[in-house]
Formats: sequence, structure tokens, C-alpha cells
Amino acid sequence: MFPDVYAAESLMADHPHFLQADKQNLQVERAGTDARVEPLQLGQRVREIRLSQNLTLEEASRLTGLARSTLSKIENEQISPTFSAVTKLVNGLGIDMPQLFTQPKRNRSGGGRRDITRHGEGLPHPTPTYEHELLATNLSAKKMIPYRTVVRARTFDEYKDWVRHDGEEFLYVLSGELMLYTEFYEPLRLSTGDSAYYDCEMGHALVSVSDEDASVIWVTA
Repeated sequence: MFPDVYAAESLMADHPHFLQADKQNLQVERAGTDARVEPLQLGQRVREIRLSQNLTLEEASRLTGLARSTLSKIENEQISPTFSAVTKLVNGLGIDMPQLFTQPKRNRSGGGRRDITRHGEGLPHPTPTYEHELLATNLSAKKMIPYRTVVRARTFDEYKDWVRHDGEEFLYVLSGELMLYTEFYEPLRLSTGDSAYYDCEMGHALVSVSDEDASVIWVTA
């Protein structure tokens, strides 16, 4: 049984509305990541390249033909190099011009986030056709949305319309058998251990056909 805290509209919707909020958070997180463009600091870039080649200022000076003091001022952003100086840097350090003016890719930390959902302790979200159990709900800004679902629907007619939402979806059948209906393909019977991956903007729906209601894991990204 699910608690009575869920509003009646949640119980009357086949569309997994909980995905909307999580997907919006995911899109904001991705947009924020894409929007972070670091300004180019040429002096810092020159120092990075020099140090990556294990060169001292004196050694770099000999290779480039630029005075040690000039190199030091460039690296400390005290002067802007002329085109002639840039050419000497590129030739002396053995790099291409784009390398000098392009930020190197930063290695992202693997992070240390973790969330455990014990059996039966997920956040319930029932609809007329599905009983969803949201997993890993303590993590915000997730890159994917995992949930376990018991498929209550027994005929396609129980759906008022196709279920569709943003993103892509992976489906894995934990137990039972079901029919996977998709808008542009013939219905497909799936059994325990079978899986499917599809564009979930395409209409889709599940119907249990085994004696017991089928149970699946869904991961939406």
C-alpha cells in the first residue's frame, strides 16, 4: 500500500510526472556545465606548456629566442606578447598555434557521491497503470533517473494516450512477461532478463501478460 500523502492527480496520471522535475534539474545541471567557459589566460597557458616539457625559464629562453625576463613577464600576464613573440613561442616550444590559444581539457574528478536504496525503501509513486518506486532519491542533479516499476496494466486500452517524455530510456525486465508497445514499432514481448533501449519522446507503454504483474527497472537519462 502507498501512503495517502500523494494527491489524487498523481494517482490519475499514467505519465511519470516525477521525471519532469528530475529531468529539468538534469537539464539545468548540464546547461550550467556547458556554460562554464574559462577565459583564456595566455601567460598561464605558456607556463603550463613550458612546465609540461620540464623546461626552466632559461631553457625556454634559449629555445624560443626570447629573453628570460620577457618570458617571465608573459607568464605573469605583465605584458601581452607580440605576434613575433607568439611565433617564437610556437616554433621554440614545438607546438601548434591552436595549442597556445586553446584551454586544455580538464580532468574531472570522479567525485565521491553514493546513495543506497534498500529493498522496498524507494519513494513510491503509483499511477493507474504502474506502481513506480523511485530509487537513489537522496542525490540531486543526477545524470540518470533510476526507478523500479510493477506493471499493473493488463491491456493497452488502459492507457488514455501514449506515455512520452524527454530523454532516452533503458528498460530491464526483473520478473514476469510483458508487451512493450512503441509508437513506431510492432509490439514486442519481453521476458525476465530481456531489456530494451529507446527514445522516450516516442510514445511507449507496457502491459503485463504473465500471471503475476511484471516488474522492471527503468533508467531514464
